[in-house]
Amino acid sequence: MTKRAAAFAIPGDITTVTGGYIYERRLLEELRALGHDVAHLQLGASFPDPTPADMAHAVEALQALDPARALILDGLVYGSIDPDGLAGVTAPIVAMIHHPLALETGLSPSRRAHLFETERTNLVLAAHVLVPSSHTAHILRTEYEVPSEKITIARPGTEQPTAGRAPSDPPLILSVGIQHPRKGHDVLLRALAALTDLDWRAVIVGSVHDAAHAADLARLQADLGLRGRVDLAGRIPQAQLEELYRQASLFALATRYEGYGMVFDEALARGLPIVSCATGAVPHTVPDGAGLLVPVDAPDDLARAVKRLLTDTDLRHRMGEVAAKAGAALPTWQQTAAIAGQVLDHLDGSGP
Repeated sequence: MTKRAAAFAIPGDITTVTGGYIYERRLLEELRALGHDVAHLQLGASFPDPTPADMAHAVEALQALDPARALILDGLVYGSIDPDGLAGVTAPIVAMIHHPLALETGLSPSRRAHLFETERTNLVLAAHVLVPSSHTAHILRTEYEVPSEKITIARPGTEQPTAGRAPSDPPLILSVGIQHPRKGHDVLLRALAALTDLDWRAVIVGSVHDAAHAADLARLQADLGLRGRVDLAGRIPQAQLEELYRQASLFALATRYEGYGMVFDEALARGLPIVSCATGAVPHTVPDGAGLLVPVDAPDDLARAVKRLLTDTDLRHRMGEVAAKAGAALPTWQQTAAIAGQVLDHLDGSGP
């Protein structure tokens, strides 16, 4: 079968260090490595709150695509682009939905309703939908009325570590996630503030998504007296992050929602027990026995879970072994791209 050519439309800088951008950059690279002719179409960075200029450019660029190419369209654009403009696209559309935009943290009711209706309307126009998890697939089926046969799960790939673990003393608690309210770093800080009688250090790695929220986190860190115990590291080089993974004794992320959560796979691949929240795709991503999940926005529960792993060495080791076994079985990026490539190759070109 001839490999289907495609255009992958992604807003802003493709090198942005978030799970969604990493997923799409690796998918683009691996589809090309498998022999697909995939063009990268950069759209305006303002999506999912597009400026008029970015909206106009996106509609014009997508409508100008050769219908012989499939269009893979990033979810930040897919859930917010004008439905009338998207309806004018003649290329068969593959929606890349990491998680529906209406599920983002901190939205007003009117904004949530607008995004929900826009995304649901636009999903009717998709020839197919790629999602990273069974959780997102379930939401699209049950809440957005997307037929099951139009949805394919392409779980993110994972790079296996090349170096062994070297846990530090005192134990290192590692958290990785952008400085965004949805990641719950404020909850983690409050939980850690209840554990200052124990011996540990913590590093929170992640780019600043919103300057005001980052400033709030820094103030909270100071108010809780954690500046000497917790490092709000921001974005760091990959080699430095790898070293932190080697040194860590456990991984903690107090997320309020995840459509998948690639950092959990990174932690599993490195044999780290996980403390997080039972929300979104997290219970499906973190295997039973590999971690402790608590309710969202529950710093006391989170503190108790972290304390269990810090103080019970046997439990920490058992959970680390379960994590390592699950991590070794995770798909590669080549396998993820092969699934997406099959979707492209089987499109009939006739649209939805």
